[in-house]
Order: sequence, then C-alpha cells, then structure tokens
Amino acid sequence: MKKQSLFALPSQKHFEIIFVLCNTLICAILWFIPTGFENPSMTKSSLRERAIVLEVDNDDLQATGIVTVGTQDLTIQILSGPFRGHTIAAKNVLMGQMNIDRIFEVGDKVLAILQLSPDRDSITSARADNLYRVHIELLLFGLFALFLIAFAGWTGLKALLSFVLTALAIWKILIPLLLKGYSPIPAAFLIVSGTTTCIILLISGFTRKGVVALSGAIAGVGLTTILAVLFGYFFRIPGTVQEFSETLLYAGFLHLRISHIFLASIFISASGAVMDVAMDIAAAQNEIVQKRPDISARELTISGFRIAKPVIGTMTTTLLFAYSGSFMFTFMIFMAKGTPMIYIFNINYIAAEILHTLVGSFGLVLVAPITALIGGSYYHKEANTPH
Repeated sequence: MKKQSLFALPSQKHFEIIFVLCNTLICAILWFIPTGFENPSMTKSSLRERAIVLEVDNDDLQATGIVTVGTQDLTIQILSGPFRGHTIAAKNVLMGQMNIDRIFEVGDKVLAILQLSPDRDSITSARADNLYRVHIELLLFGLFALFLIAFAGWTGLKALLSFVLTALAIWKILIPLLLKGYSPIPAAFLIVSGTTTCIILLISGFTRKGVVALSGAIAGVGLTTILAVLFGYFFRIPGTVQEFSETLLYAGFLHLRISHIFLASIFISASGAVMDVAMDIAAAQNEIVQKRPDISARELTISGFRIAKPVIGTMTTTLLFAYSGSFMFTFMIFMAKGTPMIYIFNINYIAAEILHTLVGSFGLVLVAPITALIGGSYYHKEANTPH
C-alpha cells in the first residue's frame, strides 16, 4: 500500500520532527518577546507576592443585607520575593461588589500587593488582592499535560504543543494587534488560520489527511467569518455588549473598533469546533481509502456525507451548551421574574449570545459537507497520481 504523504517516504518522520522543533522554537520566541504594553512603573513601585494570612480583624466590616463593606485588617507573612519571611499589616478593602470582594480567613494564601519606598528597601503599605491560585492552576495544567502525554504519547505531546502555541499566539500576537488598532476581523482570521494550520499539521503530519482537514477547517472558518459579519450587520449589536469593553474605552483606547472585535470573537470561539469536525471527516475518509483504495470519488464523497450527518447532529448543540452555561444565572433571574420571552430575545447581550451560538453552529454544519467534498476529490486524485 502506498505511503500517504506529501513528501518522499524516507523524509516523512524527519519533516515531522523538524516541524515540531520549529513550533517549539516559535513558542519560546513568543514567550519572551514583549507585547508592547508592559508597564515597568507597576513593578518599579510595587511588588506582587504570595503571602499567608496570620491574623484577621473584621471590626470595621459592616453588613447590610447580603452586602458587606468596609476594611478588613490583616496580618500577613510574605512567602516569596525579596521580603520573604517578613510579617506585615495589610488591608482588604470591600467595595460591596460580591463578584470581586473576598473576606479572608486565617490560613488563606493570598496575592499581596506591596507598595515600596522610593529606594525599594522597605514596604510602605500592603493590600491583599485576592486568593493565590497560580499554584493550583499550574497543578491542574500539569495533570492535564501528564494525562494527555500518557494517553496519547507522541501525539499527545504534539497536542500539548499546539495548545501552548494557540494560547501564546492569542496573548502575544492577536491581543496586542487589536489594542494597537489593527483591523480586528482580518487580524483574527489570519491568527486563527495560522494556528489552525500549525495544529492540524502537528497532529496529522504532512499527509493527505492533514491537507483535507486543513482545507475543510480553513473553509469552515472563512464561511463562519462571512456569516458573523453578515448577520452581525443585521443584528446591529454594539461591541460594548461584551464585559470590560467600556473599560477599555475609558482607559483611553477610543480608537478600538469594538463592534468588529465582537464579530471577530464569534468565529474565534467557533474555530476550535470547526477544526474538530473537519478532522473527524478527513480522518474517517482517510480510513476508508486505506481499506478501499479502489473506491471512487463519488462513493467516497457520499460516505463522507453519511459520516458527517451524525457528527453535525451532535456538534450543533456543542456551542449551545458551551455558551448557555455561562449565562445560567441570567436565565434563572429572567425566569424568577417571569420575564416574557420576546423581551429576553431582544436584550443586547442575549441577542449577542444567540448570534454567537447560531453562527458558530451554522459554521459547524457547513464545514462537514465541505470537508467531505474536498476529501472525496483530493483522496481520489492522490490515489491515482503516480508516486
């Protein structure tokens, strides 16, 4: 049976290793390059260190109904940084906002913000900002990485690399580009297309399966982008519907195209699921071709459609679960108040989630038959091309 590769047989493994090393190098470069928005003054006059709460004084706290305001006086011991081991007094100011306020207890590990003297040799004041969770987050990520590698081996390692690459590309490239005023939709599409290319080629290698999955995924993301722009125009939802968007404007970023950023977030959110569907169809067709090398393009395409039907049957609800989960309390308050459905569907942020869900799901439905068509044509063409 012919080796399914775009390159000569002896070079396939070498190309794969080189590609993995190149992506590892890209991750390392992205990790160390500055974003252009670093603020040295924040680290020059203050430190953010891990600390443990030794004593608490709640005498100044005042509870009004379910809201608590006032200042909690703490005694903390610093656990990291140049002042490690020092015991100092710290404040915890409660603003009456339950989503950000936190009442600390003895034994809590917190992230302390330490204000320094001009010569940085002493602490002038300290504030407990929030519970320290970084170590738990790193533990969770470590367990995820270990399980992924233990279960999937070399493929799991490549999947982990693609995970890190995507996170760095968003944080180090896409977000700085958006903050600098670059056109959000083209910038987001290029970043999504680039990361999708790296992910698929990392996982599937330089093979026919990779080409079909990549072609279907890029086509799916492109169609989702068009749908987001088209229906975003008709929905007329302001970009300020997203949390912290107004904060950016008040912070001086008046040049930002908030509405375009909102539209870009729609196809960014759906791109992962679109890529999954494309890979499912491409992998299934690849398996069929391996078992039936003599299959015709028409038969392979029809098989791709049959495979696609149950895939999109379950994937159409994937985004519904993902997005509705984050709005559970919102839906509960609407029901508790007996709010009419016609009113709910016309609220800006609810309409925004409907746009998110339906456009993303529409993209998933479209990518399946497109990938099946591409696979039916490409696999058959390659099978009949002399190697």
